[in-house]
Amino acid sequence: MMDKSTENPGNDPVSTKGNGSIKSDEKTSTDGGINVSMMEKFRRSFRLPTRKNPPSPGDKESKLSPESDEPAKMLDSAASPQPPSPSLSPGSASTSPKNNQKKEDDDSDVSHKSRPLTPSNTDPSMPRFDNTFNRLRESFPWRRKKEVDTLPSEDLKEEKGLGDGSSATCLENEEKKEEDESDVSSLKSKPPTPSKTDPSMPRFDNTFNRLRESIRWRRKKEVDTLPSEDLKEEKGVGDGSSATCLENEEKKEDEESDVSSLKSKPPTPSKTDPSMPRFDNTFNRLRESFPWRRKKEVDTLPSEDLKEEKVTPTFEEYLEIQAFCEATQQLIDREKHLFWETAEANKEAVEKLAADHKALEERVWQTLQQSLSLSSEEASVSALKSAVKAINLEEEQDQLWKQRSQTPPAWRPSEWKKRHDEVLQKLVNGRMDNPSSPTGDQVNQSSIQADIQSMDRQLKDDLQWVVEKVKNCYPPEMDICNFYARQYHQTFKARLRKIVGSVDDEDCSFLLRWVKESYPEILEKPELTSNINTEALGNLLPDELLKPLEEKYLSNQQSDLMIYIDRVLDEAKKEWDQGKEPTRDDGCYASAVAYDVIQFINDIVTSAQKIVRDPHKAQKITSNLTDFMQRYKEFHEDVIKQNKPHSKAFIKANLSCVKQFKDFLVKHDLFLEDVQKNCLPVLTEMKQSAHTYLLTPVHKVLKPHYQKVGTNDWLKKNTFEKLLNSTEEELQQLQGSSQSSYQELIGQLYQEVAEEYVRRLLKGEVKLKDSNQQQKAYETVKENAEKLHELFAEMGSKQDWLKEILTKIAEVLKLQDTPAIQMQIVSLGSAYPDLSEKHISALLKLKANLSKADKKTIKTTVLDILKESHTNAETRAFFSKVEVVGS
Repeated sequence: MMDKSTENPGNDPVSTKGNGSIKSDEKTSTDGGINVSMMEKFRRSFRLPTRKNPPSPGDKESKLSPESDEPAKMLDSAASPQPPSPSLSPGSASTSPKNNQKKEDDDSDVSHKSRPLTPSNTDPSMPRFDNTFNRLRESFPWRRKKEVDTLPSEDLKEEKGLGDGSSATCLENEEKKEEDESDVSSLKSKPPTPSKTDPSMPRFDNTFNRLRESIRWRRKKEVDTLPSEDLKEEKGVGDGSSATCLENEEKKEDEESDVSSLKSKPPTPSKTDPSMPRFDNTFNRLRESFPWRRKKEVDTLPSEDLKEEKVTPTFEEYLEIQAFCEATQQLIDREKHLFWETAEANKEAVEKLAADHKALEERVWQTLQQSLSLSSEEASVSALKSAVKAINLEEEQDQLWKQRSQTPPAWRPSEWKKRHDEVLQKLVNGRMDNPSSPTGDQVNQSSIQADIQSMDRQLKDDLQWVVEKVKNCYPPEMDICNFYARQYHQTFKARLRKIVGSVDDEDCSFLLRWVKESYPEILEKPELTSNINTEALGNLLPDELLKPLEEKYLSNQQSDLMIYIDRVLDEAKKEWDQGKEPTRDDGCYASAVAYDVIQFINDIVTSAQKIVRDPHKAQKITSNLTDFMQRYKEFHEDVIKQNKPHSKAFIKANLSCVKQFKDFLVKHDLFLEDVQKNCLPVLTEMKQSAHTYLLTPVHKVLKPHYQKVGTNDWLKKNTFEKLLNSTEEELQQLQGSSQSSYQELIGQLYQEVAEEYVRRLLKGEVKLKDSNQQQKAYETVKENAEKLHELFAEMGSKQDWLKEILTKIAEVLKLQDTPAIQMQIVSLGSAYPDLSEKHISALLKLKANLSKADKKTIKTTVLDILKESHTNAETRAFFSKVEVVGS
């Protein structure tokens, strides 16, 4: 135990490292059981020193009287090699100066940077500080277990050594004994509070240092924020500064404290210790370093206190905050008490309950009427949710009354669910009667169209709002999205019934299009289909109103179509009469007749198919298209007949139109079957007349060259080259129509040239008397066929089969064996069934070396074979167009 009358004036050395950390020297100075290092750690951990007995103003350096106070002695011991008087107070015992001087010399090497500890260990005010520290420890209950768990063994040794001044070995034994005797549960308990007069007060210093060391994140910050004034204060004390100077420095340090200390709890100064308020300020700064504790202290207030303060709102207060569910429950509780729990209900209480029930009902309906205009505020949505819950509570109460034989009050059954549906139905009707959305461009719209479009926009906005906002205020079993959808559907249905009978042609198309297209598109939006059963809604108009409307619509569309396409044809005729040549597109003459007419037909019929949902009905719109084709054909023939300079250009442009019309009629299912059958022949006639008009001049140019074919000059001289050259020149002149039309045109020319070639050959002007001449004729015909095919193929023709006919005829001319001749002719007749007996006779007539009997046998056999193998398969016609004179 430590003696109160003794005190070690030495200081525990503390070095401030370059990294900002504070490290206490392991060496401690002990004399009479007093640990100075312990007190030094305590002082430095609070940055601001505590001063008990400041030196007298007159003392300087090492000249101290025996009557000087203890702080002056301790300061002088750190600055002077002479040992000062160790007296603590006028009545305290002194320690050996020699021992004190020796201890101070040992510590002086490492204590020159430390701040001296001024308070006396025997100061009667110190226990007050111990109590303050315990209050600090109690404010951190979560530290208790950790504080014990992290007790450093060195501090335990230090405490025991201070208690009795025993040797190091004794200290270690006592430390081990204390650890062995410690109980596990005691580690979690609250540490004891030492007595104010307990001589083991230095143990408090170690406890505080353990607390300080357990808050590791505070260590570096303490050193970094050490005010320079504290260092100056140390020097001032060492020099024997007056009490007035110390007080000024204390005031300056307090003013320079952190901003956070301004918000701390005001300090509670000690009544007897003038330096105690400094520690209290330090304590408050420490408490402020744990701001999270402040909220937690409030959060952990006993719930019993809150419950005692909580007061149930009155019915009127519930209405004021729009807590309709709670207000309803309160009324139901009152109702049960009055009618079910008491023998006879109080009349005044019943009247008050009825009035409150009516007031609540009015507020609930007001809230429902604002369902489609909720604000974005949470209170508005919360009010609707509460109103819906109130309605369900009332429904449950109605059901409970039905199960009782007792006469219910006047307001039962309340039927709030039924009333809820009626209120929302009126709400929907009102919004459709007075849509908030703008009505759009009424200048170009009828009043019916403007009204429908306004209701259309209101419908889309409201259903979207119901899905996004209102749905969340209702329980799933109420299916509020489908309820609203049914209300809007019925409202629209009722309004359309009123206007169907009075719509004109333009409104009829608009109305039918909206009913069949626009309205389904609104309900088919993904966000609506996932919440609304659109199939259960049905049609907006019944069939008895819909069919007359559709017939009127189709009739109007048919009339409109004929008006549009007739205008197109009239425009083409006007350009022809004015002598204008058709425009060119990529070198080809083009007419807008086919493009515009096809566009009108496609748009009108396709739109009608979507509206009437019946392709066959929509096809009736084109029933008058045959009449248009006839008028177009008449115009085409008139152009050919007049044969003006620009007639060929018009005919080439018409060829392109004919091709487009034909493809459109065949590839698209927009026409009735009889319309296709009637229009396609007209188009074929127009194409043939155009080909004849364009190719007739070509044949006139080639006629002199045709006349050389099948003559002796044809075999001896190369006359066919002139025919090829002239044909090539004419092919260039035929260009000007579209690529596909041009291919058909030169294909027709290729076939006509081949037909003329065979006609001249079968005419029989040349007689092939022997096999040599027949071989020569074979080579000539085959060569002509190859060159003619090569020419037309280069120009884009795809008629390869014409080369095959000429080649087969050449093979017949070459063969000498009768059976072989028969088989070749049969092959030719099988490929082209229009090969007649006259054609066979003319071909055999060229072979002059055959006897009449052989010719007859061959002809009879071939005809029999062809007759037996005749099929109805579609084949190309060729020989039917080749006229043969004689047999």
